[in-house]
Amino acid sequence: MSRVRIDLHALNENLNQIGTWMREFGASWTVVTKVLCGHRETIQALQRLGVQSMADSRLRNLRMIEDTVPGVEFWYLRPPHLSIVEDVVALSHVSLNSEIRVIEGLNQAARKRDKIHRIVIMIELGDLREGILPGSLVEFYQKVFQLSNIEVIGIGANLGCLAGSVPTVDQFMQIILYQQLLELKFQAKLPVLSAGSSSVLPLLLNGELPKAINHFRIGESIFLGTDLINGGVLPGLRDDVVVLETEIAEIKEKGLVPLGETGTSTPFEGISEEEYSPGQRGHRALVPIGQLDTEVSGLKPLDERYKIAGASSDITVINLGDNPENLEVGDPLRFKLDYSALLRLMSSQYVPKAVTPSLDEFSRSASGSEETSVDRVVEEGPSARAQGTAS
Repeated sequence: MSRVRIDLHALNENLNQIGTWMREFGASWTVVTKVLCGHRETIQALQRLGVQSMADSRLRNLRMIEDTVPGVEFWYLRPPHLSIVEDVVALSHVSLNSEIRVIEGLNQAARKRDKIHRIVIMIELGDLREGILPGSLVEFYQKVFQLSNIEVIGIGANLGCLAGSVPTVDQFMQIILYQQLLELKFQAKLPVLSAGSSSVLPLLLNGELPKAINHFRIGESIFLGTDLINGGVLPGLRDDVVVLETEIAEIKEKGLVPLGETGTSTPFEGISEEEYSPGQRGHRALVPIGQLDTEVSGLKPLDERYKIAGASSDITVINLGDNPENLEVGDPLRFKLDYSALLRLMSSQYVPKAVTPSLDEFSRSASGSEETSVDRVVEEGPSARAQGTAS
């Protein structure tokens, strides 16, 4: 059997560490939950650990979050499209936007519900993902400013998310200048500069990030501890919040070089970077996880002596060398994950997920201990609950 294990003690440590960085920097932050793919127990755990603001890019997940942890502030992360504006207004307090027609649709939906929908205007700063071009910012904001049921709480940007380019201080200075320009032009405060992400944390820790950046949307570094700029793990974070556990289904000593001529009969690219000599032998273990379940190239055995040899849709083969731990059929093998492997595992219907310890056990063990607090941006709290159908 295979399962994804979410360690609540490790999760709590990462939340507390990042929360400390945010408080010291004077910023608020939102936990990006999209990689959890709506896993209810982990969402409940986040709330018990003090998380007050969550963001997702799937309306179905936002509906689940609203039902599971009412009272939390919800952000809709993906640029809304016109056919879902009713649901976005119903299920989120804040959305990220870059199209005037969509914002007008959000305004109409909000007016029907007699509520104000808050938005962050996204600006394109070089990652070539969502965002309006800076040259049209004043004209764009002037149109939005006239809408009766839309409140622009700030501007934001995504950096290092699509193109993989490293965020620079110059890019952050640009967005600060745009904030100042808009505030001066329209005599209205834009209190939120939402340009922080997991990829920006190294700049924050190095003291290079301008203090005006005051809101972060953090996901990957919470669950994987990743340093997205330098590689490895950020100082003070754990990389074992989420671990894949599998069971050895077969273990045998075999040749390490395939017999016959290799070709393109397999639909999956090779994974192994190891080179072996003809006739070389070693122990190979088969575990019941495959490309159907995850991005196998994103798995890394906890025991670094073991190497992934390859995978089919259902099976992954691990080279164990001379099997130093004398592993047998039925013994566990555990793997750390990168983001793509985690995302596919959490979305897989075939792999069970479990938090350890249970929520009740964790609550008892953590009683009286320090809890994290993820500050919400909207000081007056979430808007009134609104009904809507998620898509």
